[in-house]
Amino acid sequence: MAVDDKPEDDGMADWAEALQEQKTADSSSGDIEPGGVLSGGEAPRPFSAGGTAADGSSSDINMVLDIPVQLSVELGRTKVPIKHILQLGQGSVVELDALAGEPMDVLVNGYLIAQGEVVVVNDKFGIRLTDVVTPSERLKRLSKG
Repeated sequence: MAVDDKPEDDGMADWAEALQEQKTADSSSGDIEPGGVLSGGEAPRPFSAGGTAADGSSSDINMVLDIPVQLSVELGRTKVPIKHILQLGQGSVVELDALAGEPMDVLVNGYLIAQGEVVVVNDKFGIRLTDVVTPSERLKRLSKG
C-alpha cells in the first residue's frame, strides 16, 4: 500500500476539526442531549488525557490513535439462496453486483471511509485510494447510524 507524503498531523488536524464541528453542531441544536444515550443521566464531564492542550481536542484524539480497527475492502455483494451456498465447491463462480473496473469500497469496522482500485505490490494485493470520505462526512454518517 502506498503511503501519502503528508505529515501525520494533517490527518489528525482534519479529525480534530471534524470533532469540533460535530461538537458545535450538537451544542447548537437544543433537542440533542450532550453525551447521547450513554450518559445515563450523569452530567457530562470533559474527556481529558491527563495533559492539557490549547483546545483539548488534539490531546483527546491522541488517546485513540493506537486502537486497532478492522479494515476491509469489499469487491461486491450478492444475495443467493442457502441451497446455492451448499452447492459451492472449488472452482465455483459467484457473480457479484459490482462491475469490473468499478472502485471498491474500503470499510473500517463496517463503515465506508474510501473507495479505491486494486494494485499488486510485490506479489501481494493492495488498494490505491482514489476517493476518501472526509472526516466530517464520516462523523455525520456515524451519528445517523
